[in-house]
Amino acid sequence: MADGQIIAEVGGRRLKIGNLDKLIYPGTETTKGEVLHYYTQVAGPLLSVLAQRPVTRIRWPHGVADLSFFEKNLPPGAPAWLSRVTLPSSGSRSTGDRITYPVVTDLAELVYLVNLASLEFHVPQWRLRDDRPTAPDRLVVDLDPGAPAGLPECARLALIVRDRLARIGLTRCVPVTSGSKGMQLYAALDGGSGGGRSSEEVRDAARELAQELTREHPDLVVWKMTKSKRPGKVLLDWSQNTAAKTTIAPYSLRGKDRPTVAAPRTWEEIERGAEHPDSLRQILYDDVLERLAVHGNLFADGLAGD
Repeated sequence: MADGQIIAEVGGRRLKIGNLDKLIYPGTETTKGEVLHYYTQVAGPLLSVLAQRPVTRIRWPHGVADLSFFEKNLPPGAPAWLSRVTLPSSGSRSTGDRITYPVVTDLAELVYLVNLASLEFHVPQWRLRDDRPTAPDRLVVDLDPGAPAGLPECARLALIVRDRLARIGLTRCVPVTSGSKGMQLYAALDGGSGGGRSSEEVRDAARELAQELTREHPDLVVWKMTKSKRPGKVLLDWSQNTAAKTTIAPYSLRGKDRPTVAAPRTWEEIERGAEHPDSLRQILYDDVLERLAVHGNLFADGLAGD
């Protein structure tokens, strides 16, 4: 060991891992070593989410009590074996017209990024084929409550959205509590091969859904981003379907005061939360490990269907 580093054998790669005792979540005394352990334990389901998608990270080098930064490009000094893809920039002034993203394919690549204090992993709704984006393979709606609304109101709206999506044939839908304030709903599409609807078409369909539900449930739903319209209601954010946008990957940690996770949930939990508000909460990382043992990979199984 030198300068607090160890050499670890991960998936056939030798990685330098440092500062395992560093407090990443001071409020719960959660260390970097515990964060790494969590990510190794959820690697299977998380890698299935990240597969063939460019990965954007949010890093907290000094823990969540300090500053973070958003990172799209691979960091300088990234090993040659780390999978990557170079794509046109969506307009970032700081990175020019092309961005080289990591594409996380195995445990070693995941651990390399987590060792750099990447707590959050964000991905688009489309996958890559031959290093090019395909049609989106899922639709997402982000339910963002405006205080005093919270998760119970999100649960009520989630049930409405689920039933509305089912009417148009999108029956494979998975709720994910975000680890922050609200939740996301993901519905499987027949895209991903280039033959499905474009991101713009999916975005427009999601916007129409948000507008319809705002008209039908004006006391619960709002579709415009204007903050003055949101107190006590839930923003149904349709815009995350835009090709250039990303959402937090299910099973990813969040950079909050506590180590909460974007956690796939059962519909029974959402139904119970709509009826009994105190029963629904954001989930911590150790709870996710227990849930995986009980429920398996709710996200992949839910989108795959029977």
